[in-house]
Amino acid sequence: MTAETSQTLDRGLRVLKLLADTDHGLTVTELAARLGVNRTVVYRLLATLEQHAFVRRDMGGRARVGLGVLRLGRQVHPLVREAALPALRALAEDVGATAHLTLVDGAEALAVAVVEPTWTDYHVAYRAGFRHPLDRGAAGRAILAARAGDVDNPGYSLTHGELEAGASGAAAPLLGVSGIEGSVGVVMLTDAVPHRVGPRVVEAAKEVADALR
Repeated sequence: MTAETSQTLDRGLRVLKLLADTDHGLTVTELAARLGVNRTVVYRLLATLEQHAFVRRDMGGRARVGLGVLRLGRQVHPLVREAALPALRALAEDVGATAHLTLVDGAEALAVAVVEPTWTDYHVAYRAGFRHPLDRGAAGRAILAARAGDVDNPGYSLTHGELEAGASGAAAPLLGVSGIEGSVGVVMLTDAVPHRVGPRVVEAAKEVADALR
């Protein structure tokens, strides 16, 4: 720990990260062991985080992430959207299809940024805020492939008619971005996605990931 950083703040943030990585919460003893500190330190950290609603403790005493983090999370989407827009614009113009950035929101895929091409006669109307199950549509399937570690070949997912009749999609997952699970893709009115689109979507996903690191 350098002189310019706060040890207490660092520990508090580590508590939040540990709790965010578990579905069943952690006890004071478990947190103390993972942080390498005594239980008294953990009690103080949890008490402070509880005051700000960042942590809650259930009847069994297990600590979990609190609803207060949602207020912070609401500000994430605009920042992510802003960072992704240049790559999405280039993708949409290059392939002549509607490009989108999709993030995981609970059990659903949520489109947080959408860019339509300017030069095509027609394209799929796809709006920011559109939700769909993760196991339907190229955007969600790309995310699930990344979860399973199945992204080496070909690195993108293709679908047809799963979300809209006559529409095909291609999407590649965002890789190597801590705390963000999502994909970049395109949707187009065609029976099959042209061969060059898949690799181009992978390239755009890498560009977005680099912008978010």
